[in-house]
Amino acid sequence: MFKLIRMFCVTLFAGCFATYSHADKLEHHNGVDKVYHPYVQPLEREIEFRSLYQTDSDPDEDGIFRQRLGVGAAISEHVFVEGYLIGKRPPGRGFRIDEFEIESRIQLTEQGEFAADWGLLFEVAKDRSESLIEVASVLLVEKEFGSWVGTLNLGLEYEFGSDIQNEFDVGAAAQFRYRYSEALEPAIEMYKDEFTFASGPVLQGLQRFGLNRKLHWEAGVLFPLNNTTPDTTVRLLLEFEF
Repeated sequence: MFKLIRMFCVTLFAGCFATYSHADKLEHHNGVDKVYHPYVQPLEREIEFRSLYQTDSDPDEDGIFRQRLGVGAAISEHVFVEGYLIGKRPPGRGFRIDEFEIESRIQLTEQGEFAADWGLLFEVAKDRSESLIEVASVLLVEKEFGSWVGTLNLGLEYEFGSDIQNEFDVGAAAQFRYRYSEALEPAIEMYKDEFTFASGPVLQGLQRFGLNRKLHWEAGVLFPLNNTTPDTTVRLLLEFEF
């Protein structure tokens, strides 16, 4: 049964990449975010902060600053739910919350049970000021190669509302990291969607603070591989788990 589910998921997402065409959006969207891993820790709770800053030769895209704050918890051994407040500060304007999001991560297999570890992510986001809702599903795959770990996210998103042309979008994110130590793991990441095609180095690590308390951090710089991606994207992530 698991093999059938896995084949269905892979076929579905491969087909999406091959057949869907994208409608033009009103503005370019920076698809750099984070690479999700397909694991859930029982009884885990976390507070998460993400920050994204981009520079670009286009004045309308230069200096945009995005942040999100999330609070989440595992509701079972294999399901983790998190809610976010998402905001943006365009150049010359103040910071404001402009989006709400809730996501659920589901661990499908036990770590090491199969050749690769599998999970699913579901997201629903609502724009604060416009009639715009985004619904997304993401396939999460991770595999170890000795001291190296490869992670792949394949996503399908549907956007709808009276302020946007209804459309399907697809995207992918990947990470290849070296497990140097728990405190420091260098990696390379890549992001691809309708407008974004970026890659660059990332550092991440884990710091423990007593029993069941730890801080996970990530910091990276992504550079464009096409002409619609910002010239530089700097991303930071902090997750306090308890």
